[in-house]
Amino acid sequence: MNAEILISIIAAILTVSSFNARSQEVTDSLTRKLQEVVVTARQPATELVGTTLVSTIPGSNLADIGNTLDVLAQLPMIKVEDNTVSVIGKGNVEIYIDGRPMRDEMELQQILSSNLRKVELLMAPGAAYESTTGAVLRITTKRNLAQGLSVTDQLQLQCRRRWSVMDYLALNYRLSAWDIYLDGSYNHDDKIIKGLTTNTLTYNGTETVVGSSQHNNFLSNTGIIRGGFNYTLGNQSFGAYYRYNPERGNFTNNGAEWLDNETPLSRVIDKSTRAHSHLVSMYYENTFADKYLLHFDGDYKHSVAGNSVATNYPDAAADDVNSTDNRHSTLWAGKLYLNFPLAKGDFTVGTQDSYTHTSLDYQMLNAQVGQYIPSSLTDARQMSAAAFASWKRIFGKFNMSVGARYEYVDYDFKVNGKRDEKVSRRDNLLTPDISLGYSFNDRSQISLSYKLTTVKPPYSQLTGSLSYVGRHEIEGGNPGLRDERMHDVQLSGMCNDFMLQADLTRGIDTYAFVKQLYPADLSACRFRRNNLQLLMHPVNIDVTALSAYLVWSRPIRRWTPNITLGLYKQWLDIAGTDYNRPIFSYFFDNTIALPKNWTLTVDMSGQGRGDMHTNQFGTTWFTMEVSIGKTFLNRSLTLKLSATDIFNTANNDWTMNTYGVFVNKQQKYDRRGVCLNIIYQFNPRKNKYKGNSASEAEMKRL
Repeated sequence: MNAEILISIIAAILTVSSFNARSQEVTDSLTRKLQEVVVTARQPATELVGTTLVSTIPGSNLADIGNTLDVLAQLPMIKVEDNTVSVIGKGNVEIYIDGRPMRDEMELQQILSSNLRKVELLMAPGAAYESTTGAVLRITTKRNLAQGLSVTDQLQLQCRRRWSVMDYLALNYRLSAWDIYLDGSYNHDDKIIKGLTTNTLTYNGTETVVGSSQHNNFLSNTGIIRGGFNYTLGNQSFGAYYRYNPERGNFTNNGAEWLDNETPLSRVIDKSTRAHSHLVSMYYENTFADKYLLHFDGDYKHSVAGNSVATNYPDAAADDVNSTDNRHSTLWAGKLYLNFPLAKGDFTVGTQDSYTHTSLDYQMLNAQVGQYIPSSLTDARQMSAAAFASWKRIFGKFNMSVGARYEYVDYDFKVNGKRDEKVSRRDNLLTPDISLGYSFNDRSQISLSYKLTTVKPPYSQLTGSLSYVGRHEIEGGNPGLRDERMHDVQLSGMCNDFMLQADLTRGIDTYAFVKQLYPADLSACRFRRNNLQLLMHPVNIDVTALSAYLVWSRPIRRWTPNITLGLYKQWLDIAGTDYNRPIFSYFFDNTIALPKNWTLTVDMSGQGRGDMHTNQFGTTWFTMEVSIGKTFLNRSLTLKLSATDIFNTANNDWTMNTYGVFVNKQQKYDRRGVCLNIIYQFNPRKNKYKGNSASEAEMKRL
């Protein structure tokens, strides 16, 4: 019935809009008229330039597909799931739009595909980016210098097990050198996840099973309001904006837990989240002497998040287990760099500095549980100062880039007001990178690169506090986590319509989650064998991994297929247990440009069972997603109807076997559903803010 309602809505809109469709101008997918000169464009495929995949959007079947997320979902090595962008085989992806960082995923939805010019995927980012960056996605839009007011509104209706709705409204006014904007969004999201967890171990010489069931309902309401300006005069420009982001969330789990063959005990967990953040960003840019580019970015962010958790057992004579936690975080960051030609190449030198302060006040309100999960106040402060330099040049058919980044970090960690000397530290880090490439011709290139990176764990994993999950389960962080040092050797190649991307990495002190026995206070016993406690927390590990992906992509008239075959294989041993089973995967994306501005996409994917760090993920041999869309009113109006996980075949199960505890997690996400997107733009324009991130990695850690 829900699907019929959505189809009725889109049918009504299409009927009203069909009268305008007949008088539309011809799109620029193949032929366009510019200053009385007819330009015929060939269907462009993604090209490899050094270690960067470059996709030109105008003239392709993707030009009228919808918004930027729709385009990215059809490009090689890029996946989009629930409006979240990821790069296959890479972690910690940074996204830049017209040279400045993406602050929220809504920015990708507001840009129409017809306004895109180029998408570049940097698979081996240099020293100018923070060492934690695994890949960089640079999106360039078409220039639009139209004066006056522009308005963008996007409505998204989604129905899975429950309804979700999102609306985004943006106002922009351009007058001469000034560009002033105000935008806001509201997102109501309602999700259901069902699961079953069993933990099997030998306890006191007897095989023991700790089990629990979950019926989770995630309900959240988030909003964003942002206002700012840009000013451009000659070679100088500057701008700033302020963003406020409130969030309200409610989580409910109606499940049960049990030990061995005992009757499952009903358990209800209610969690309430209240959070908000303030962000101020500014930038200044100036080009002088026709060759020197000076750029500065500054950021200030303050965020507050509070959670209240209540766990009760309706059928047992036990007290409720209540807890609260409040997190306060502050970030000051600045980045300054100078770019100019040097030795027939391009040279960039700069500095990037930040100060971060985050505190977590955790209160366990149940005195009995508090004997082994105590209340705590943790305080973390970090000062980071970095200097970087990079140089790149083309030597005929050869190209080369070299860079280095030096960073000084002073990390201070306190628990209940006392400095932890084992965790607090000062580090001096030097991370070099080098890339060499050779171009045989326009359609055949090869490149080899090496990069040493330092990856800092997120602050949420550095906490020393513990969280109550059940009578026999605890979760927590690890303040003793060390920074990861990762060596990455990357091979990229292209030959006609085939591309190869392979990485061999060696991670020293990578963090991964394990589950093991936790010694609880025996005086806290009220349930049978209550002293049995399992702790899930992160630890440092050393792992070597090989990832390789072969891509074939070639536009065939109105059809653009994109096939990716992948392999991930790791070598990891923890306490005598190997985690070496490879993961094979495939992705088959199809874009079909139909007559009268209709676009059809059919995407299929799957993967086999295999290990990634300490998790072994289940098999999903086949999933399928389909969308149909159309543009109207000279691309000002875009309608798209999509269906995800049509056959309900996505497998989200995983297992873990660490320190004698075998975990079997079976869960079902509500990914199958339909979604209607309606986008309208009046006098549309590209994104406004032109600054970069002063410290993108620190914001993600917060």
